[in-house]
Amino acid sequence: MSVTTYDPSESSAIAVSDAARAHIVGQIARSGRRFLRLGVKESGCNGFMYTLDYIDGPDADDELFHFEDMDVYVHREDLPLVRGTEIDFTVEGLNASLKFKNPRAQSYCGCGESFSIS
Repeated sequence: MSVTTYDPSESSAIAVSDAARAHIVGQIARSGRRFLRLGVKESGCNGFMYTLDYIDGPDADDELFHFEDMDVYVHREDLPLVRGTEIDFTVEGLNASLKFKNPRAQSYCGCGESFSIS
């Protein structure tokens, strides 16, 4: 008999809604690049900020996440900070933006641009 242990830290790193995927695919096409790299950097008033870079190919230390017609890469060093993040695209009046929901975030800044993880 074997036992399998579920480790949530090993689960899928990111989820992308259909609306976000459609928006990102369009942005990649407009950029003239082939892929998206999702990352984080120390910034903002709360610790970390998401980064989106359009790239032609992955780096050696990138992890691939495939979504239908879109490939997203994440640097291995950023995986602990983005693991579990859900990306959505929302339209509120005249404003449209990508929204990041990270279940591991302890707090967000007032403008929603940065987050902290304890």
